[in-house]
Amino acid sequence: MILSASRRTDIPAFYTDWFLNRIKERYVLSRNPINPRQVGRIDLSPELIDCIVFWTKNPAPLIVRLKELEAYHYYFQFTLNAYEADVEPGLASKHVSLVNTFMHLSERIGKDRVIWRYDPMLLTDRYTVSYHIQHFIALAEKLKDATQRCVISFIDFPKRISRAMSALGYRAPDFNEMHTIARAFSAIASENGITLETCAEAIDLSTYGISHGKCIDDALISRISGKPLHLKKDPNQRAACSCVPSVDIGLYNTCMHGCKYCYASFNKEALLQNREHYDEFSPILCSKTTEDDVIRERKDTQSRTTLQPDLPFVSS
Repeated sequence: MILSASRRTDIPAFYTDWFLNRIKERYVLSRNPINPRQVGRIDLSPELIDCIVFWTKNPAPLIVRLKELEAYHYYFQFTLNAYEADVEPGLASKHVSLVNTFMHLSERIGKDRVIWRYDPMLLTDRYTVSYHIQHFIALAEKLKDATQRCVISFIDFPKRISRAMSALGYRAPDFNEMHTIARAFSAIASENGITLETCAEAIDLSTYGISHGKCIDDALISRISGKPLHLKKDPNQRAACSCVPSVDIGLYNTCMHGCKYCYASFNKEALLQNREHYDEFSPILCSKTTEDDVIRERKDTQSRTTLQPDLPFVSS
């Protein structure tokens, strides 16, 4: 199976110790976010995990311990955008420390395995279309030798946070603004040798050479692992999402970056409560199992194609 770590929280930034303890123990437990009493037990034996996809805004705590993942294939979705502390209060300076972290990670594992995410894009009186374009130029010039791909998306506020976002003056770009951004970003990315893709966007930007991307990407995983995968779209994701199936091991309301637009950490009381339950040696993140939980083994969710021979391993 493919392991997602995680769409629901930033495991590399805040839970590296817990994650690597799970790697040592060779299993992890994960709650079903719809029915929390359903708990999946995932076997983390290296021969069963095709790839680990990390989602993060600061992988620094994990970078220094990458040797502990030598038995696994993995890549990073690294979000690095242009907001300041009023939108992303928990993050360090984008143009200094996190840029350096991005470049260091790329040097360690190869630029093909570090995907730059400039997302989500929202607009305010301060964060205008021009602002995003100018800061995208600055970041692309710095990251051009550290990545091959950039993923962009436009903000889509879930109902549970839409009222708060409106109160803060945040809004999504309209149709014309999306095209203005896409046209400019495409030219900037091309000048810096970076391929541009969208994440879960219905809008067609192919006129600008921007394709619909897969964040959980079976083609990339095939190249990294040397094992050919032929997978269909994950039916549990949004209609516009092209990702292939994966198993996520995170927990909502556990990320501490404090990003104002975040859909995954939206309840401060739940966040504080979950943090109180954090135990780096627990098999389940920021939680403990009870006698009411139903624990079931999660089986292999993928199917390797047998229509072609194994691909050669792509070295980083």
